[in-house]
Amino acid sequence: MHYQRAVFVAVTEGVRVVVQAQFLPEQSSPAAKRFVFAYTIRISNESPANVKLVSRHWLIQHASGKREEVRGPGVVGEQPVIAPGGGYQYTSGCILTTPHGTMEGTYEMVRDDGSTFRAKIPAFSLAMPHSLN
Repeated sequence: MHYQRAVFVAVTEGVRVVVQAQFLPEQSSPAAKRFVFAYTIRISNESPANVKLVSRHWLIQHASGKREEVRGPGVVGEQPVIAPGGGYQYTSGCILTTPHGTMEGTYEMVRDDGSTFRAKIPAFSLAMPHSLN
């Protein structure tokens, strides 16, 4: 069975972040309170300057109220430089202890001139199908 995936979008200073998430039933075990999700993020540079993604900051909210904060360099082991008009896409995952929750955050971006800004990662929902009604 296929479930339509919602698309979440945020644009900050010409950097567009688009997120799609999906539940991975084959890796999940509801009896063990293990709910696994994959998310794919596409970062597009709509600004006139190169941008380099140097770090990430995530806020993960479980339905139980548990909150996690994750910080680290780059994404999936890379610190991509994205040229004007270019893009970068990656897929990663998240494990929740509840059948639904949310993620949101920021990427620290650096331009060629050394200026920095935080590109918003839009809040997106992680939900096992049929867990929200």
